[in-house]
Amino acid sequence: MAPRVAVVQFPGTNCERETVRAIRDVCGCAADVLWHADQFPGETYSAVVIPGGFAHGDHLRAGAIARFAPIMRGIEEFAQHGGLVMGICNGFQILLEAGLLPGAMLRNASLQFRSEWVYCRVESTQTPFTQACQVGQVLQLPIAHGEGNYVSADASPDVVMRYCDEDGNVTPEANPNGSQGNIAAIANHRGNVFALMPHPERASDALLGSADGRFVFESMALALEARTPVPA
Repeated sequence: MAPRVAVVQFPGTNCERETVRAIRDVCGCAADVLWHADQFPGETYSAVVIPGGFAHGDHLRAGAIARFAPIMRGIEEFAQHGGLVMGICNGFQILLEAGLLPGAMLRNASLQFRSEWVYCRVESTQTPFTQACQVGQVLQLPIAHGEGNYVSADASPDVVMRYCDEDGNVTPEANPNGSQGNIAAIANHRGNVFALMPHPERASDALLGSADGRFVFESMALALEARTPVPA
């Protein structure tokens, strides 16, 4: 069966269309938008993407309500069995609330919503979502969030990307939200669950200002083509 990717939509999600387009154009595979109140048919899909937006208006805190959506039960089981799961921005927050990734998100240190281009240095290529990158590679990606200040009690979370300057230097000035250790993206220990605060789907074509987001989707495409189960 050809790879098929599920893109989950919650009330307040606003990035599902460009995410679907990036998957179809870059990965070259089918993508469907699934409603949050539906059950997740894990046998139908090879990967899941939870896109950006403001699920349930970020009430209580970002992702706190979405975490209890019916579809999440199936996604949690899918991830536990090695299925590929990516969270983008609000999707990152939802995966944290669901316990699929360690840590939590706080309000940006500036207490302001930040919408701008940032640079991210790739720290690991040992995930299905960064295997097309090189360690130390700098990606230019956009952010748009008010709660991107990542914190974790884990002394050594599996960091995949860090905010940096144009030359790849990780500095306080390059950190747009106060995130612990300039962390922009993490993965679980198995590598099959990955999340990032920047929006790769908004940087998937040079016409958008950067095509660096394609590396994330090209990496996922390689993983889908290989269809190699992630070790438990």
